[in-house]
Amino acid sequence: MNRSRTSLAATLGAAALVASLAAAPTAFAAPAPAVESVQPAAATSTSAYTGGDEAGNREFFAAVMKSALKKQAEKPGIQVVTVTYNTSRAPSFRSQISQSTQIWNSSVSNVKLQETSSTGNFQYREGNDSRGSYASTDGHGRGYIFLDYRQNQQYNSTRVTAHETGHVLGLPDHYSGPCSELMSGGGPGTSCTNAYPNAQERSRVNQLWANGLATLKEKGELTKVR
Repeated sequence: MNRSRTSLAATLGAAALVASLAAAPTAFAAPAPAVESVQPAAATSTSAYTGGDEAGNREFFAAVMKSALKKQAEKPGIQVVTVTYNTSRAPSFRSQISQSTQIWNSSVSNVKLQETSSTGNFQYREGNDSRGSYASTDGHGRGYIFLDYRQNQQYNSTRVTAHETGHVLGLPDHYSGPCSELMSGGGPGTSCTNAYPNAQERSRVNQLWANGLATLKEKGELTKVR
């Protein structure tokens, strides 16, 4: 349901690793009373729940990885990258976000999602948008996941949230996939409630973050981004 905006200017060397990946859908129970109509800012890139853009997915992942590594560049011997997020602008979806985080943190080992009250590597937002839910990057190492009220009423909300979070971790949309594939998003229809990545998706995320970290170390990016 979302589309990709413009590409970010600064992509990290590990972005090329993200050529192929997959994601799954999820839905929200009821809209919050305070509604915000949101349009992604200029120079952003978005990926939709039912019609995304692969280049946008790669760019979002690259920006988030680089942003996360900036914060951990001074920690020698780093193995697990922590990606922080803020939920202050998505209060109605805190339960789904928490469930999504638990799912991903229990599914992969090379990257960890952690909530923060300060500025995180990305942010969750909620509101009404004709494009539905999507992941968007600002081109400066940060971005946000937008959760659309109507879409989260139609689809399983935890699946939608976990699916969009999958883009942050490097997975692209694969709408032709089965319900068991998280990154198949809205492809399998509204009856699909699976919010867990399959074995291939888990393996891919672990590979991306392990290889991305190694690539940045080899190229000296961990010192360049300080």
